Amino acid sequence: MLTSTTPGGARRLRRATRGVVMTAALVAGLLAPTAVASADPGLPATGARSADGSELVKVTRVDARRLDITVHSAAMNRDVPLSVILPRDRSTPRPVFYLLNGAGGGEDAATWQRQTDVVQFFADKDVTVVTPNAGAFTYYTDWQRDDPVLGRNKWSTFLGTELPPIVDKALNGSGKNAVAGISSSGTSVLNLGIEHPGVYQAVGAYSGCASTAGPAGQTYVRLVVSSRGGANPENMWGPYNGQGWRDHDAIINAAKLRGLSLWISSSSGLPGKYDNPQSIQPGTSLDQQIILGGPIEAAVNQCTHQLADRLTALRIPFTADFPPQGTHSWLYWQDQLHRSWPQIGRAIGA
Repeated sequence: MLTSTTPGGARRLRRATRGVVMTAALVAGLLAPTAVASADPGLPATGARSADGSELVKVTRVDARRLDITVHSAAMNRDVPLSVILPRDRSTPRPVFYLLNGAGGGEDAATWQRQTDVVQFFADKDVTVVTPNAGAFTYYTDWQRDDPVLGRNKWSTFLGTELPPIVDKALNGSGKNAVAGISSSGTSVLNLGIEHPGVYQAVGAYSGCASTAGPAGQTYVRLVVSSRGGANPENMWGPYNGQGWRDHDAIINAAKLRGLSLWISSSSGLPGKYDNPQSIQPGTSLDQQIILGGPIEAAVNQCTHQLADRLTALRIPFTADFPPQGTHSWLYWQDQLHRSWPQIGRAIGA
């Protein structure tokens, strides 16, 4: 639509236009700071630090109960991304449950949040759940030497010394912690419990091999670190059969697990209720789950029974769950998380 005006009308139009622009600018100036300030007032502030200078450097909200955070590790001189599930009730300090992914370290699709109901499971629980999304093929341990492929790895330092005080400061942790892991991380969590007395009150090891000093245990480590990760396992714990491998063997060092609330589990490797086309998780196949996952589970089952025998001989309390059927796959680990949680939760006051 075309509009014409007289000279006086044009002046009035210009004045009116200037008034509209000034008013709009004033409104924008008043509203803009409010919009920035209230973008997400519930997010924890960055800057929480540990004694060695590790620091919370980024926080992003995923939804009302989930965050993505990034913590800079001083020991590794790198930023580590982590997923967080917040407690149902955040009005008081809550315990923290560190839940580790498997060999891929959360850098692939094989994660608790993608493969299980972990978010829904913790929806009614008063605990902070923290999962690292880095550390593939590292066994979440402190490596003796930097590796040309995997770089500098000081994961035990990160998970046992650097991260817990930062999480407690930023996310209102109570100082009570538990840690659980699957497969290769089932080995890692036992070592974390041994290496950091007092930091964790409970450990859940699902389908992990506690042995690292013997030929079978060293073979499993090689399959993860060397075959899958392309790294040199001797950079991790030194020469094969050396002291470093004995130091990380939870069967040899089982006495140091005393005082922890322990849940260990594994299955026979025989096909079970989730080994069917309807239950196959994304990124795998039924053949993989049975042909590969069956023997792997049968192997770690031997390790877990050896640990159970050693704990029994030492009269250290523990809970072992050995279902007669089940492969090395996610829905069986989901079951173990559900079954073990009442014990783990009680141990940390959740």
